[in-house]
Amino acid sequence: MILIPIDFNSNEQKLIDQGSEIAEKFDSKVWLIHIAAPEPDFVPYVSGSGPNNERERRADELKEERRLIQEYAETLKQKNIDATGLLIQGRTIETIMSEVEKLDIDLIITGNNNHGLFYKIFMESVSEEIVKESKIPVLLIPLEN
Repeated sequence: MILIPIDFNSNEQKLIDQGSEIAEKFDSKVWLIHIAAPEPDFVPYVSGSGPNNERERRADELKEERRLIQEYAETLKQKNIDATGLLIQGRTIETIMSEVEKLDIDLIITGNNNHGLFYKIFMESVSEEIVKESKIPVLLIPLEN
C-alpha cells in the first residue's frame, strides 16, 4: 500500500501521477491523505468577523479540501487503481506516522522542495521529518519551488 500526503500546494498532481504509476505496476492501493490543522482551542475575535464567522470559514475550507482529495481518489479509481482519500485534522508528522501504522503502508511518496540554506536553518520540511520518522521506504519526488 502507498501513502501520498497531499498539502494542496499545486504540486500534488506530480505526486499522484508517480503514485499511480507505481500502484499500477505493483497492483497497490493508494491512500491520499491531507492533514488539516487541528481546531484551535481559542478562536480570536478579529475586527469585522466574530468567532462564528471564523468557524464557518474554517468549515468551508475543510469541506473544499475534503472535496478535492475525494476528487483525486476518484480520478485514480477511473484508472482502475484502488484509492481512498482521507482528510484528518491533527499534527502533521504524528498523524502521518500514525496512519502509516494503522493502514499498514509499504511506501510513502512525498514531495521535496530544494530550499536554500536560510530556510533550512530555521525550518525543517515535512518531507525531511517524514524521512527521519519513517520505518518504511520513502520516495522523495523533486518539486519546483
